[in-house]
Amino acid sequence: MGDLTNSDYYSKNQRNDVSSNHEGGFGVSVMELRELMELRGSEAVVKIQEEYGDMDGLCQRLRTSPTEGLTGDATDLDKRKEVYGENLIPPKKPKTFLQLVWEALQDVTLIILEVAALISLGLSFYQPPGGDSGESCGTAAAGAEDEGEAEAGWIEGAAILLSVVCVVLVTAFNDWSKEKQFRGLQSRIEQEQKFQVVRGAQVIQLPVADIVVGDIAQIKYGDLLPTDGVLIQGNDLKIDESSLTGESDHVKKAADRDPMLLSGTHVMEGSGRMLVTAVGVNSQTGIIFTLLGAGEPGEEEKKEKKGKIQDDNMENNQTKVKKQDGAAAMEMQPLKSAEGGEMEEKEEKKKANVSKKEKSVLQGKLTKLAVQIGKAGLVMSAITVIILVLYFAVDNFVLQKRPWLTECTPIYVQYFVKFFIIGVTVLVVAVPEGLPLAVTISLAYSVKKMMKDNNLVRHLDACETMGNATAICSDKTGTLTTNRMTAVACYVGDVHYKEIPEPGLLSVKSLDILVNAISLNSAYTTKILPATKEGGLPMQVGNKTECGLLGLVLDLKRDYQPVRNQIPEEKLYKVYTFNSVRKSMSTVIKLPDGSFRMYSKGASEIVLKKCTKILNQEGEPRVFRPRDKDEMVKKVIEPMACDGLRTICVAYRDFPADPEPLWDNENDILNELTAVCVVGIEDPVRPEVPSAIVRCQRAGITVRMVTGDNINTARAIAIKCGIIHPGEDFLCIDGKEFNRRIRNEKGEVEQERMDKVWPKLRVLARSSPTDKHTLVKGIIDSCLTDQRQVVAVTGDGTNDGPALKKADVGFAMGIAGTDVAKEASDIILTDDNFSSIVKAVMWGRNVYDSISKFLQFQLTVNVVAVIVAFTGACITQDSPLKAVQMLWVNLIMDTFASLALATEPPTEALLMRKPYGRNKPLISSTMTKNILGHGIYQLVIIFSLLFVGEQIFDIDSGRHAPLHSPPSEHYTIIFNTFVLMQLFNEINARKIHGERNVFDGIFRNPIFCSIVFGTFAIQVIATIPNSKLRFLRGAGQLTKKNEMPGDEDMNEDNEEIDHAERELRRGQVLWFRGLNRIQTQIRVVNAFRSSLYEGLEKPDSRPSIHNFMTHPEFRIEDTTPHIPLIDDTDLEEDPALRMIPQSQTGSQPQSPNKNNNAVDSGINLTIDTTSKSAASSGPASPLHSLETSL
Repeated sequence: MGDLTNSDYYSKNQRNDVSSNHEGGFGVSVMELRELMELRGSEAVVKIQEEYGDMDGLCQRLRTSPTEGLTGDATDLDKRKEVYGENLIPPKKPKTFLQLVWEALQDVTLIILEVAALISLGLSFYQPPGGDSGESCGTAAAGAEDEGEAEAGWIEGAAILLSVVCVVLVTAFNDWSKEKQFRGLQSRIEQEQKFQVVRGAQVIQLPVADIVVGDIAQIKYGDLLPTDGVLIQGNDLKIDESSLTGESDHVKKAADRDPMLLSGTHVMEGSGRMLVTAVGVNSQTGIIFTLLGAGEPGEEEKKEKKGKIQDDNMENNQTKVKKQDGAAAMEMQPLKSAEGGEMEEKEEKKKANVSKKEKSVLQGKLTKLAVQIGKAGLVMSAITVIILVLYFAVDNFVLQKRPWLTECTPIYVQYFVKFFIIGVTVLVVAVPEGLPLAVTISLAYSVKKMMKDNNLVRHLDACETMGNATAICSDKTGTLTTNRMTAVACYVGDVHYKEIPEPGLLSVKSLDILVNAISLNSAYTTKILPATKEGGLPMQVGNKTECGLLGLVLDLKRDYQPVRNQIPEEKLYKVYTFNSVRKSMSTVIKLPDGSFRMYSKGASEIVLKKCTKILNQEGEPRVFRPRDKDEMVKKVIEPMACDGLRTICVAYRDFPADPEPLWDNENDILNELTAVCVVGIEDPVRPEVPSAIVRCQRAGITVRMVTGDNINTARAIAIKCGIIHPGEDFLCIDGKEFNRRIRNEKGEVEQERMDKVWPKLRVLARSSPTDKHTLVKGIIDSCLTDQRQVVAVTGDGTNDGPALKKADVGFAMGIAGTDVAKEASDIILTDDNFSSIVKAVMWGRNVYDSISKFLQFQLTVNVVAVIVAFTGACITQDSPLKAVQMLWVNLIMDTFASLALATEPPTEALLMRKPYGRNKPLISSTMTKNILGHGIYQLVIIFSLLFVGEQIFDIDSGRHAPLHSPPSEHYTIIFNTFVLMQLFNEINARKIHGERNVFDGIFRNPIFCSIVFGTFAIQVIATIPNSKLRFLRGAGQLTKKNEMPGDEDMNEDNEEIDHAERELRRGQVLWFRGLNRIQTQIRVVNAFRSSLYEGLEKPDSRPSIHNFMTHPEFRIEDTTPHIPLIDDTDLEEDPALRMIPQSQTGSQPQSPNKNNNAVDSGINLTIDTTSKSAASSGPASPLHSLETSL
C-alpha cells in the first residue's frame, strides 16, 4: 500500500474510531487490539495488512516510531495508561483480619473447647429448683447451694473462652503479618524486574509496570515477555509458549510469518523488537487472570505447586503485573530444556500431576510427630473422662446407693461437663499448638534476616531444607567467579600472545576482520560503559563473555560503536543466536556487492572443528588441516585452559549472492569457516569463595561444579576454589564422558550406572542443561546412602529451569539470572555470590535447631501437664491444673517461648556438624534425655506439693473440693511452681546438643531475655491475691473480709452468708460489720492482755456474721501461744491506736474458712482449740441481741 493510501486510510479510520473510541487521539481501540492479539500465524499477518497496511501503519495509529519508540513525554504516557490500561493485574484482595480470625477458629481443639466452655457457662447460671434437694443429690450438691460460690461458677467458662480468643487472635495476627511480609517481598521482586524498552531512540531499562501500549520493547534470549506485542523485527526468534498453550515445542516467530508475541511466554532463542499492543488485564495472561476471578489462580496453583505454600500468596497478591506469575499460575508443565528431550517431557508430564516437591525434611518430621502426639493426647483425654465418670457413678450410685433423681439431673450434668472440660484440657495440653506458631515465627524471622545476607527467599520451606543440604551443584561463571570477563591472551596470525598485543603487531586485514566479527556478532545490548566511580572498573552491561571480547577490541585501540552504527541491528540479515546446543553464535550480513558474510564465535573446540582455513600473519587465509587442529588444541587451547582461561574462537565465512544459501539448513551453513583468532578470557575466582567452600566441606556438604566451560578451565578453577585438591580420588569429566558412563546401549539413564559416577564426581564440564538435570535427578533418586541426598542447585540461564525445579532448593542469580531461572527457583541470590549460599545453609540449620529447641521445651511442658492432669483427675477427681491455667500455660508459654526460642541468632558452630538427614528422628537421644530428666524432676515436685503440700506449708488441702469451690491456696502454689519450672526450663531448652553452659550467648538475644522476664512479671500479676486488687470488686458485693492479705484469686467467696443477712440492705450490713469490728478490736486487746498476764482466756464460741460455718472439719487448731505483734501497753497508752482496724496492726481474727489462708494459721491470737473465733460477739452483747432480733 502506498504512503498516500495508507495515510488516507489512516485518517478515515481515525474518524470512524474516534466515535467508537471516545478516549480519543489513537487510531485503534482497546477492543480492536484485543481481537488482533487473539489471532495467530498467517491470520494475524493478513489482518494487520488488511486493517493497518503494515507494521508501520499500526505504529502510526499508535503514534509511535518503530525505530525510536515513544518520546517518553509524561502526559502522553498518562494518556496511554488511561486509554489502554496500565501494565498491572489488580492484585487479589488480601484476606481481612476477620477472615483470618474465622480461619483460626476452624481448629478442632478450639471448637471442642468453645463448646465445653459454653456448656459450662450455661450450667453455671442454672439454679436447680427446690431448696432442699441438696442432701438427696449427694456429693453433687456439696457447695452447689452456696450462693457465693455458685456466682463464681461462670468464671471458668468465661476464662476458657477468653483464652480461646487469645489463641485465635495470636494465630490470626501471625498469618496477617506473614501475608504482609510476603506482599512486601513480592513488590520488591517486582520492582527489581525490569525490561529493555526504546524511548526517544535510547534503549533504557524500565520497570515492567511502566511499560505502555505503543512502547517498542527489545527482547532477547532468556526473557519472559511482560506484555503482548507484535514483532517488528526478529533474529532467529523461538518462543516457548507452553505456559499458555501447553505445547512444549518452541514456536518460531518472524515478522512476516507469525509476529504475535504473548505475555508470560519465554524467549528460548534469538532476539528482536516488538511493538507493545496489550498490557495488564487486556493481555493474554491478564484475560486468563480475569477469567480466574481477578487474579485468583490460588486454587490452580495449589494443585500444581504444593510445597510452595506462600507462592500463591506471592503470586496472587500481585501489585504490579509481573506477568510471568500469571504465566506460572497457568503453567501446567514446567519449563522444558532447549534440548526438549522426550524423556524429560514425559517426566514433566508426570510431574505436572504430582506435587512440585515432596515435603521439606522438617515439614515431614513435624507432621509425623504432630499426628503421634495428637493420638496419644486423644487416648489420654478419653481415659481421663471415662475414669472420672465411672468413679463418680460408682461412688454415688453404687457405694452410697443413691437413686437418680430428676431434679438432680442438672447437677449431675454439671459434674459430667466438668469432667469433659478436664478431658478436653488434657487433650489441649497434649497437642502442641505452639508448634506451627514456632515454625512460622522461626521461618519468617529467618527469611527477614536472610534478606540482609543477600538471600531473597521465595518459598519459605526452602530456607529450612537448605539446612539439610548434602550436595550443592554450582555454576562456575558468576557464582564461583566474579563474572567480569577480561581477555588476557590470544592466538592471532600464527602467533600465541600471552598478553594482549599492541595493535601494530597485527596485520591490518586480520585486525579489521576481528573488530567487525566481534562488534557485529554480539548482542547490540552488550556494551562497555565508562566507570561510574572514579578509578573504578568500566561497567559491563549484557553478556559478560561478549563484554570480554568487546574489551579486547578496546584494548586493541579500536571502537565497536562506529561499526555497529554503520550496520544497525535491523540490517543484520540473519542471526543464529547462542544456545546450549550450538555453543556458538553467528550473524550474517549482506555486503555492498550483494554477497553475504557470516561471522561466528563460540567454544574453541567446537568452532575450530568447523574451520577449514585460518588467517596467517598477513591476514590471508591458509589451509587448516585436522593435523593442524590437533596441534593447536595441544599447544594453544589446553595451556590456556590449564591457566583457568575460557577459550573463544572467532571465525567467518563468505557466501556468494547467487544462489542465496538455504539459511535454515544450519549444518551446511555453519561449516567450512575461516578461523580468525582464539581468545583466552579470564574470569577470576571471587576472593571469598575458597573459604566458603571449606566451610561447606566442614559442614558435610559436597560441592560439585557444573559448567559449560571446557574441562581444563573447569579443573583449574575447581583447584583454585578448593573444590578438588591435587592427589585426591575424584572425577573431573565432560558431558560426553558423563553420558557414556550413565547411559545404556539404548541411551537410557540407568540409576545403577549413575550411582557409580556421582559419589566421586566433582567437576562436570561442557555440560548441557539436560546433563545438569540428569545429574541432579540421579543424586536425588539414588539409594546408595541410607539418607536420601538433599541437593541444592544454582543456575542463571533459561535452560537451568528444569534442574532448578528438580532440586530440593534452587538458587537463581539475581543479577545474571534470566526471569525463567528466577521463576523456577526457591531462593534468589541478590549478589550472585556463592558465599551467600553458605549463609543460607547456616540459617536453614538454625531454623531446624530452633524448632528442636522449642520441641524440647514444649514436650517437657506437655508430658508433665498431661501426667499431672491425668493422675490428678483420677486420684482427686479434679485436675490440679485447671482448664484456664492449662490454657494460660499453653498460650503464653507456647506463644512466647516459640518467639523466644525461634529468634536465636545462628552461630558458626552450626557449620561444624554434618547435616541431620531425612531419616534421623526430630527428637534426638540427647533431647529425649533432657525431656525425661526434666519431666521426672517436675513431676516429683508437683506430686509432692499435691499430696503433702498442705503439710509442708501448713495450709488447707485443696483436694476433693466440691463442684464450684473457689481456688485454693494449695493449688495456687502448685500452679505457680509449675509455671516457674517451665520458665527456667525455657533457658535449659536453649541448648540441645548436650552443652553444659545453657547461659552461653543468652544476652545476644534480647527478645529471649525480655520474654522470660515478661512472662515472669505477668505470672506474678496473674496470681496476686485478689484482696490486693480490691478495686476490682464492687463494694460489698462479695462478703469476703477485705483485709486479708493471704487471699487468692478472683472468684473467691469464702464465707457463707446468713439468710437473715442476705435480706438486709447492703448499707446496713456494712454498718453492722463496722460495729462488729470495733467490738472485735476491743476483744482482741483483751485477748492480748489475758494471753500475756493471765494465761488463756476461753471465750464461748458464738456464731457471727463473718463466721457462720460450724462444720467441725473447718475448725482451726492453733494451740501454740504466740508473742503478740503489738505490745498492749502501746494500745493502752494511745487510744487512737486502739481503733486501728486489725489488718493494719498486723493481728487478725481467726477465719475458719475452707481455704484457710496462710496468714490465718499464723494469727497472733492465743486461743484454745475449742475457740472458733476471737471475733464472735458474746451472747450478752447488744450486737448479738440485735442479730437475733433481726
